[in-house]
Formats: sequence, structure tokens, C-alpha cells
Amino acid sequence: MRSGMVLIWIGALFIVAGIVLAAGRVLWNGRLSEPHRTDSTAGGTTLEPRERALQPRHHWPSIILVALGIVVLLAEAAV
Repeated sequence: MRSGMVLIWIGALFIVAGIVLAAGRVLWNGRLSEPHRTDSTAGGTTLEPRERALQPRHHWPSIILVALGIVVLLAEAAV
């Protein structure tokens, strides 16, 4: 396999890993389908978790992985 193709696969792997890491952090934060009643919900069920959402600083590793993947892909495209 050519070295250029290896760089493309590595860049794609970084991007996919960053997206999976970001999604995993949100999903592992808590149950999304826990029903709780509030005055604003008519049916009594909601998909919103009770605890606060993750802060943007929790997503830095995934943002760095996606950015690194983009840099690797652009470096291969420039060659």
C-alpha cells in the first residue's frame, strides 16, 4: 500500500475516533430516557437528563482528534 493511502486511513481514523469519543461522552453522562415529570411536559416523559450538560472543556480531546485528522488529510492532499 502506498504511504499516501496510509495517511488517508490514519486521518479518517482520527476523525471517526474523535466523533465516537464526543458521542460516547454524552451518552455515558447519564440515561437519556429516564422519565420525570415537570409542569411543562404534557405526557410526563422527556429525553432530557436531569443533570447539567457537559461543559465544552470536556470535548477538547475529541475536538483535537478531529482537527488532527483534518490536518493529516490536508497534508496528504497538498502533496
